[in-house]
Amino acid sequence: MNEQNKSNQNHGETPKKSQGELVSQPSTWKKLLSKRWVYPAAYVAAAAIILTLVWVYQDVSQKKLPQDPAKVSDTVKAPAANEASKDAAKDPKAVEVTATVVDMAWPVADAKNIKVVKPFFEENGTAENHLAAMVQYNDTFIPNIGIDLGREDDKTFEVKAALDGKVTRVDLNAAVYGTIIEITHDNDVKTIYQALSDAKVKEGDMVKQGDTIGTAGRSEIEKDLGNHVHFEVHEKGVPVNPEDLLPKQ
Repeated sequence: MNEQNKSNQNHGETPKKSQGELVSQPSTWKKLLSKRWVYPAAYVAAAAIILTLVWVYQDVSQKKLPQDPAKVSDTVKAPAANEASKDAAKDPKAVEVTATVVDMAWPVADAKNIKVVKPFFEENGTAENHLAAMVQYNDTFIPNIGIDLGREDDKTFEVKAALDGKVTRVDLNAAVYGTIIEITHDNDVKTIYQALSDAKVKEGDMVKQGDTIGTAGRSEIEKDLGNHVHFEVHEKGVPVNPEDLLPKQ
C-alpha cells in the first residue's frame, strides 16, 4: 500500500532538477520585448534623438554665420572687387583710357555755333547713317572714320586740342586732306585734325586741352563741306565715334 502511494505521488509531481542545478527562469529582456508597446516606444525615442541632433547642428551652423549685415554685404561685394582688380592688373590702361576719353572737349572755340556736317560711319548703323557718312572722292566711296564740324554760315573758326598731349605729326597742306595735325595722348589715344588751313603748333610740342592748334579750312576730298575740320579719335589704333565721347551740346 505504501509503495503504491509513493508511485502515485511521484507521477503527480513535476520533475525536479538534481541538487546544485538552478531551475531556468524566463529572461527579463525577453519578457520586456514580448510587450506590444516596446517597439513603437523605441522608434519614438530614436526619432526624438535624431531630431535633437539635427536641431543642435543647425543652431551651431547659424551661429557661425556673420550677423552684421555690413559683413554680409562686404562678403558679397568682395568677388566683384577682386575681379576688377584682376582686370586692372591684366590691363592697367583699360580704366584709364575711359577716364581720359570722358574728359574730352570739343575741338573748336565755340561748340554752340558748330554742327556735325558729316557723321561717323557706324559699321552696324542704319542705311541713313551709311548714306550720310560716306565720302565720295572722284569715283570712289570711302566710309567716314571721323566727324566733320562746320558752321552754318561757312565761316572759318579756331581748332582746339581736345585733350592734353604731344604733337606727333604735322603735315602742311596735304594735297587731298589739307593740313593735318596728330596729337598723341596717354593710354594709346590719338586725335587727328584734318582740312586745316594752317598749323599753330609743330611736331614735338606739348599742348593742353583747349590750346589753339590751327584754323578750320577746306580739303579736296571733302570740298563740298566748305570750311570745316575733320576730327578723328583712335583708341589703340582703332577709330571710334567722337560723338560718343564728346560732351553733349
